[in-house]
Amino acid sequence: MFGRSKPIIFNPYGRRRSRWRPPLGLVLLLAGIAIGAAGVVVVQERYLPPRLSATASQTLSRALEQADADRLRLKGELGEATKRLEAVLADKQALTTELAASGATTQGLRDDLAAMVASLPPDPRGGSVEVRAARFTAQGGQLAYAVVLTRQREAGKPTAGVMQLVVAGRSARGVDTTVTLAPVSLSLGGQAIVRGSLPLPAGFTPLRATIQVLDRIGGKSLGMRVMLVQ
Repeated sequence: MFGRSKPIIFNPYGRRRSRWRPPLGLVLLLAGIAIGAAGVVVVQERYLPPRLSATASQTLSRALEQADADRLRLKGELGEATKRLEAVLADKQALTTELAASGATTQGLRDDLAAMVASLPPDPRGGSVEVRAARFTAQGGQLAYAVVLTRQREAGKPTAGVMQLVVAGRSARGVDTTVTLAPVSLSLGGQAIVRGSLPLPAGFTPLRATIQVLDRIGGKSLGMRVMLVQ
């Protein structure tokens, strides 16, 4: 009934049961996360540009939208400018073609004129400048003239000179008289047709005109011919 009991050992310095400790791996993981977060904060604060505030972010967004709108506008303007440039180039090409055709036509007219002048009878007086033909018409107090002149030497630069018209006729009183009209400046190449009109004295009736081609006013005579006034 009364069995042998086990002795109870009294140890006043014994240790209590230890509390629970987290695993070392978990502690290291959390410490790494904390250190990484702290490192990110330090890098952002010290080395990266400062973070924008909400107002600055809105301002930047509006600026980007405005820049995109400007880019689209400039793109449209560039397209319009390109179209206008293409139209101008097309017009230039058309004008160049027309100019070439006009040049060919002008050259043809010059050739026709040269052939026509060559077919005219020679100036009976000769001279370094020949008066091949002339037409004079008096109307309204003006003497209209068209004179065909040719040079013996077609090569070289044009020759400068003057054409002086001396007109014989009757004055308003019926008296035979001679009138010297104002000189006409010339620049004569191979051939030229000089056209224009000069005023006549009041009541003067022209009958014939003497054409004098001079190297200058009152200078050396290069050619001369007398023609009737129609």
